Amino acid sequence: MEIRLSGFGGQGIIRMGMILGRAAALHAGKEATLTQSFGPEARGGACSAQLVISDHKILYPYVTRPDLLVTMSQEAHERFEPELADNGLLFTDADLVRPHAPRAAVRCYSVPATRIAEGLGNRLYANMVMLGFVVGVSACVPREAVLAALPGAVPERLLAQNLAAFDRGFALGREQLAAG
Repeated sequence: MEIRLSGFGGQGIIRMGMILGRAAALHAGKEATLTQSFGPEARGGACSAQLVISDHKILYPYVTRPDLLVTMSQEAHERFEPELADNGLLFTDADLVRPHAPRAAVRCYSVPATRIAEGLGNRLYANMVMLGFVVGVSACVPREAVLAALPGAVPERLLAQNLAAFDRGFALGREQLAAG
């Protein structure tokens, strides 16, 4: 599975990719690679993390046509949505991305990740809300693998808040998946 996570610097896009890759490789028995790119600005510039997750040895570590795309900014959406594979999964932050009419073969899911994170006390948890949502809908890695990967991947003093944000997103993802 090829995955691209995208947004702008400061949203925790790279951390989200690291956690997902760590969950796959260390806790789900899969192979995983992670590459990343970001603009010259530390915050506010374009940012993306690319993961390849497989049951087999990965021979090419770069994403060529993502099966799963997360866009947490309008700029990222405009740039990366055309690359999404047919029958791909598109995830957007409902408050930050206004998607154009999706291609018929793309399944779209949206969650107000930033607004939910603010309700949890800090908008910086939006990446964990989105990660939970993505795992809840796609099952790209098991929930338990992500829960096992979080300690050590986020500051210990913020672990409980990150877990709460992930769980909130996961529950919303399961609800949206069940609703069809």
